[in-house]
Amino acid sequence: MFFDLLLTPITAPIAGIGWIGEKILEQASPELDQKENLSKRLLALQLAFDMGDIGEEDFEAQEEVLLLAIQALEDEAKQDEADQAVS
Repeated sequence: MFFDLLLTPITAPIAGIGWIGEKILEQASPELDQKENLSKRLLALQLAFDMGDIGEEDFEAQEEVLLLAIQALEDEAKQDEADQAVS
């Protein structure tokens, strides 16, 4: 216990950096997963269209929705980066 108290000034900054890294990873992972899932859905949609499973109108409507969602995620990420740069 006394030994831990003596080492705290050395180990606390290291633990703090680890904690910050974990928080950054927690924030980044869902955003990357969302974008990846949208990209996979877009690819599946393209394959369905190429195979003739869906019509051109359905394809274009669904494609627009997916592309807008991907664009919104990218815009949100850029805005977050700009906000953090200002802070």
